Amino acid sequence: MKLYQKVENKKTTALYDRFVNQGAVMGDGFGLESVLWFANDKKDAYEEPTIKRSRSHNYVSKEVINVRENVGVMELANFSKHEFKGPDAKKFLDYVMAGKLPKPGRISLSPMLTRKGKLYGDLTVACMDDNEFMIFGSGAAQEMHRRWFESHIGKFNLEYKNRSDDFHGLAISGPKSREVLQKVVRDNVSNEKFKFRDSRRMYVAGVPAIVNRISFTGELGYEIYVAPHYQIKLYEELTEAGKEFNIKPFGLRALMSMRLEKNWGAWTLDYRPDFTAKETGLDAFINWDKEFIGKKYAKEDKSSNKLTPMVVETNEIDVTYNEAVLKDDKAIGYVTSGGFAHFVNKSVAFSYLDTNKLNSGKGIQVEINGDLFNCNLIKEPLYDPSGSKMRS
Repeated sequence: MKLYQKVENKKTTALYDRFVNQGAVMGDGFGLESVLWFANDKKDAYEEPTIKRSRSHNYVSKEVINVRENVGVMELANFSKHEFKGPDAKKFLDYVMAGKLPKPGRISLSPMLTRKGKLYGDLTVACMDDNEFMIFGSGAAQEMHRRWFESHIGKFNLEYKNRSDDFHGLAISGPKSREVLQKVVRDNVSNEKFKFRDSRRMYVAGVPAIVNRISFTGELGYEIYVAPHYQIKLYEELTEAGKEFNIKPFGLRALMSMRLEKNWGAWTLDYRPDFTAKETGLDAFINWDKEFIGKKYAKEDKSSNKLTPMVVETNEIDVTYNEAVLKDDKAIGYVTSGGFAHFVNKSVAFSYLDTNKLNSGKGIQVEINGDLFNCNLIKEPLYDPSGSKMRS
């Protein structure tokens, strides 16, 4: 039985019809239609029900390999964007965000905590000017974050707006992404002039944009945010400029595969208010020299649980989430996320495990569909452990 692409659309972007005609299989998040993966053409764009690796497996693999070796382009509409302007913008964000805020023209990564020190956000903070910041995060959590910001903003002199629907845009990722970008901008985007974690307003392909040099793929990459009515123009210009570099579109499944290779958690799966900053490993980004919401509890956190990546010894089936993790026939945790890491050709699972009780990774197993599979702990990212590629 074939499950064909659904026809009841929710929110769509300007590129929706174009992607569908290119063979996109769509999913949705927070009501917005997003590309999961690309088939050969529109007729080939369907899923088939299975508990094993789906028919998308080889298609996604090709997308991942092209990003790793050439350059890929992906729509960015499903990220949230929160804008803060005014005299107290920095003061306010210093209070609600646990991390160190960036200087103008720079980006930082910051956890946001609840009053009890639990993780409430894993966010990218861009400083556009002294009193102006843009925060990028999970689209699914945008209303939760909006309510959180508004509940604490009363004492501060600033303006806040959720601008998720005002900026869509595209990401280009891969070793040839700089060459593509340089063809459509006047600015010098060399590694010396546009560094890793720089953020800049510039014209891209003749349209005004915010460009962040950052990528969830782990490759050299750029996130380019524009008003929705410029999105088609941006896409056409980037794909034309990228032809000589073998630019191809990729979807969310390829992106999620690549983040597994970097040991990066994902919001709503590995990162959520069930866990603390220390457990997630995001405490590495906390600025302990300031006061912020949740600091007291975060500092007193004695948990020995850690988000732990593992390679699962399986050939035809992968974890999704909530599978039991066992050691010596006793349950020690559950899978928060996982899947197949296509470039390194390994099956990966993430789980919160008590590191004090793990003298070694021997004897760890994951139960998938009633069968047990042996696991090996991942000590460092499976792909580019030094992070040199995204900084190159």
